[in-house]
Amino acid sequence: MSKDPVLDGFRQSIDNIDAAMIHILAERFRITKAVGAYKAQHGLPASDPGREERQIERLRKLAEDAQLDPEFSEKFLRFIIQEVIRHHERARAG
Repeated sequence: MSKDPVLDGFRQSIDNIDAAMIHILAERFRITKAVGAYKAQHGLPASDPGREERQIERLRKLAEDAQLDPEFSEKFLRFIIQEVIRHHERARAG
């Protein structure tokens, strides 16, 4: 902790947000793990490029509305999508 209570307050808020993001990502990956198992059981492909592009466009718009850089949000989402696909491919391989 610094000797600046205003800065400490900002940092505490950042720490809380970071913790929430980790929990949200964990929940998202729990769900996508179930999706991967379902796809593997039903012989579905690990990725769905059409859905992925629709999601990216939707989230870019949300980012713009939230005054977040849409380029950053797209990079972040593409990173998550690639990780999900990797998990789905592993589920399909057994």
